[in-house]
Amino acid sequence: MGRTSDARERILTAARTLMLSRGYSALGVAEICAAAGVPKGSFYYFFASKEELALAVVEEHWAGQRAEWTRALAGDVPPLRRLRRLYESTEAELRAGRESCGTVTGCLLGNLALELSTRTESVRERLREIFDEQVALVAETVAEARARGEVTVADTGAAARALVAQLEGRVLFAKLYDDPGRLDALWADSLALLGAEESQGAV
Repeated sequence: MGRTSDARERILTAARTLMLSRGYSALGVAEICAAAGVPKGSFYYFFASKEELALAVVEEHWAGQRAEWTRALAGDVPPLRRLRRLYESTEAELRAGRESCGTVTGCLLGNLALELSTRTESVRERLREIFDEQVALVAETVAEARARGEVTVADTGAAARALVAQLEGRVLFAKLYDDPGRLDALWADSLALLGAEESQGAV
């Protein structure tokens, strides 16, 4: 068994990798423990159930993703350039995942939302909160762009929800077609949704 100090992290890492490649429902605790290199007893020392593990994986994944979204949307460049940077970061992550896994695995949060939203209320509730956080981050950027006269949307919150949904949908297509290039049209579609000029957000 790995050191007690790193056993929990090894379980989380193994679970995240397996959930990305195979989903949640098909996984068993024994398989997760085997991938983590820890005995089954270690799993139940840290997690009461597989559902509790899924919530921990979601939290850890979102902590890293939130940091990247915050970095991408940070106010060092004009707002639409920041939005485009978020898209570029997402595509780069998909391409890196394809390099390491051999296939596009998509968005862990989106994958779990599709798989568990009708069956596991605790996971569904947390995912809903996370997507609301994503919308809030994007809404701040859209509101700033509107204040600068760069977009024409009347409701920045509704626009942000549409942008996050569009991003998530493109990531789903990238997974379905095993092609990160499915995000290529995302920027033009977003500009049209926002009523912005094609030149906005250019490098």
